[in-house]
Amino acid sequence: MKNVLIIEDDRLISSLVQFRLKKDGYNVTMVEDGIAGMNAIENASPDLIITDVMIPFKNGIEIINHAKKFSPKVPIIVLSSLGEEEGTVMEAFNLGASDFIPKPFNPNELAMRVKRLINN
Repeated sequence: MKNVLIIEDDRLISSLVQFRLKKDGYNVTMVEDGIAGMNAIENASPDLIITDVMIPFKNGIEIINHAKKFSPKVPIIVLSSLGEEEGTVMEAFNLGASDFIPKPFNPNELAMRVKRLINN
């Protein structure tokens, strides 16, 4: 069973994503801030990470940077309501993010992207 780590401070969004991914057979770990996210990256050995950009304590860019140092091959999907702030999106991709999905998003589309990335 593949492990997916969700780092999202909006409980409604994280619960929605967790429900959808568990339905597809993934083991899902949810945390609500960047420090917990960094700890989970080190301890939960995720096969894929989904992170928001704007989260407490450490932001999504710091999460990507940490994840790529700790586990360089792990795919990362960035969720954000920042919209078209190209600087943040480009920085995320430059650090190694695999995908970017603007909020609001379709949970089925997210599930398809997870499946595509986790099976590569």
